[in-house]
Amino acid sequence: MKTVVLKFGGTSVGSIDRIKKVCKIIAFYKKKKNRIVVVSSAMSGVTNELVNKSKLISNNFDRAEYDAIVSTGEQVSCALIAGRLKHIGFKSRSWTSWQLPILTDGPHSSARISFVGIKELSKYIKSGGIPIITGFQGISNDFRITTIGRSGSDATAIMLAKFIKADECIIYTDVDGVYTTDPKQYNKAKKIKKIFYDEMLEMASLGSKVMQPTSVQDAKLNKIDIKVQSSFVSKSGTLITGTKKTFSNQIITGISSTKNDAKITIIGVKDRPGVAASIFRPLSKNLINVDMVVQNISQNGKETDLTFTIKSEDLKKTEKLIKKNKSISYKKLSFDKDLSKVSIIGVGMITTPGITYRMFQALASKKINILVISTSEIKISVLISSKSVKKAIAVLHKEFKLD
Repeated sequence: MKTVVLKFGGTSVGSIDRIKKVCKIIAFYKKKKNRIVVVSSAMSGVTNELVNKSKLISNNFDRAEYDAIVSTGEQVSCALIAGRLKHIGFKSRSWTSWQLPILTDGPHSSARISFVGIKELSKYIKSGGIPIITGFQGISNDFRITTIGRSGSDATAIMLAKFIKADECIIYTDVDGVYTTDPKQYNKAKKIKKIFYDEMLEMASLGSKVMQPTSVQDAKLNKIDIKVQSSFVSKSGTLITGTKKTFSNQIITGISSTKNDAKITIIGVKDRPGVAASIFRPLSKNLINVDMVVQNISQNGKETDLTFTIKSEDLKKTEKLIKKNKSISYKKLSFDKDLSKVSIIGVGMITTPGITYRMFQALASKKINILVISTSEIKISVLISSKSVKKAIAVLHKEFKLD
């Protein structure tokens, strides 16, 4: 008898009608004699509503109380799913994170799951019951509710699959799999049948919204294959895996893009050991995420120009932090916004020469100017004007035969 973890996202449980449909999916797996564990997100929009309420109370709301508030959304959806399953004749009950327990380490609102207690859960599953478990949350060592970051229900499902030794982990969402690029940006995007963990991790961190990067990382570390499919249509989804069997010889697997990036260049910085750390230390303390970084040393070796990217909403704060930073000296600051990062991702590029040239030549053919370049073994990212993103995706999709 197989053990299957089914995770349902916020849009999948976004209304009473959708919850009824989710229960039909659960019933389908149960009727096939599987042991079922269900993880649910809050109904779509509920977590945002709770976050907004906390902001109305205080612009510096206590992080522990923030977790206590936003964790209530999953409790509602889980109770509704369990109630519906009972109504249609199944044994079911809801479980909150502290009842298992799901133990976490790390700060409030960005904790990581370290342990899942399965003793009582296993008994319940073996008795034929269908547990409906709150995603996105756990408890700390001092018995306070913690949350795992937005979209953290994926991480809950993956870690549950690890601890109960599940045979399958299926993530149900509002899309029917992972696509070569965002179908809203390019209508010739096609669904990827199988993708490596590392490729999915890059796509998630570079703008793909299908999976949370930390969840993909958890799956990779624990060698748990994930299926991503739609709760709205009966179509095969995408398998995220580490196995190299039955993979195509496609060089590039997908193309990701981001929105609302900004570029900062600090010109004429006096070069000395530790200068980069001096620049980025105050940004880190203020939770400003720095992405692409390029440094150019002058010919005399005494000065450097440092360029890096951040999100546009952090631009004013970053400018203030740099200007009041007394530990660095420079000649000029320049800023650009309304930029986007476009990335090609694929493990095939490790062993295939000429990929960089093909990417740059394709962009040049459409007169798309590249502002910053960043690379790793399996991805190449370029910073361009946001106005050119759709054009860039289209030409790269065609160049690497993804159409």
